[in-house]
Amino acid sequence: MASQPAEITLEVEPRARFDVIDINRRILDQYGDVLRAFPRALYFSYHTTAGYLEQRLAARLSQRRDGVEPFIQVFKTLFPPEAGYRHDRLEEREELSEEQRRQEPRNADSHLAFIGSGLKSCVTYHNRPDAPVYFIDLDGVNFGRSRRRQTSVIGYSQERVVERARLEIPVSTHPVDSVNLRDPRIGLFPDIEQRLARHGVGKGRVDIVLAPGERQAGLTVNEFETLLMQHDLAEVLHQPMRFLMEKTRNALADPRGIPTRTLEYAKYDLVRVLNELFEALGMEESLVERMVARMMAYPASRFLRMKRALSLLVTSAGANGPGTIVQGTYQSPILVQWQKCERQARAVDVAITELT
Repeated sequence: MASQPAEITLEVEPRARFDVIDINRRILDQYGDVLRAFPRALYFSYHTTAGYLEQRLAARLSQRRDGVEPFIQVFKTLFPPEAGYRHDRLEEREELSEEQRRQEPRNADSHLAFIGSGLKSCVTYHNRPDAPVYFIDLDGVNFGRSRRRQTSVIGYSQERVVERARLEIPVSTHPVDSVNLRDPRIGLFPDIEQRLARHGVGKGRVDIVLAPGERQAGLTVNEFETLLMQHDLAEVLHQPMRFLMEKTRNALADPRGIPTRTLEYAKYDLVRVLNELFEALGMEESLVERMVARMMAYPASRFLRMKRALSLLVTSAGANGPGTIVQGTYQSPILVQWQKCERQARAVDVAITELT
């Protein structure tokens, strides 16, 4: 068994705006069989529109491209490009310079599909170097050019939780709201960094999980941009069916045009929204609806596949130096609620795990 974790950082070049890239194959081609010695591997994406599926979901999709692509395509269909998102009105984005407005992609659809499909920036897999692990890019080409994408992989042998803590996150009185956990006013990151330093964690993972009693809320990692979070995402959470009917009128005008294989993989949290869509279009007694009802194995409790947990990468610049939380330039951990919290605070459980 290997004694020290191995960390690899790859640059990948997407071939299309939506691309599914086997990172294990890239590692094998560029670095050889370096991961085989490790029973576990952590995969990290530095981006807000490109990430990974959890291993359990990937396994349900047969961990194959022809399973993963149709599943993600469901969410791309629900959030079509160029559908009038506020995030894409670059003239309203005050944080952008004129030069940035000329280069900034109109990609609200990719952000919403990332959040809605449950893609994650940091996942841990039981390592099978010969099996594919897919880096899923929803916005890989901008103005006809491939975007520069980066991902890190850490192979390791064991993990040990060095500390657990329950922390309070203040939230507003609004029923639908989002909170940037990276905001220095909240103090979450400095608190975690102090705990990391105290334990001397060089390579590890920080898991943030909503406490068991927290309901009608979720966690994700994405860009905390005001128009995206306070308008587009809020509109989805507040009136999901109205949002769908407005944004996807053209794409879903003929539900029979949705590939059967795409529907086959929409098992997890899309039952309610598709049922309401068929009803809205007067198709509740149709063959299509009966077929979908048979194929949908799991009832849905909410519109999006919003997660109750997220993970953050901890790594050091040197081989043995102190580790810190690593995030991409535009990444922020975000707490989203779609129902008012009477306490005006939500509890999260934080676990700091050391990888060896």
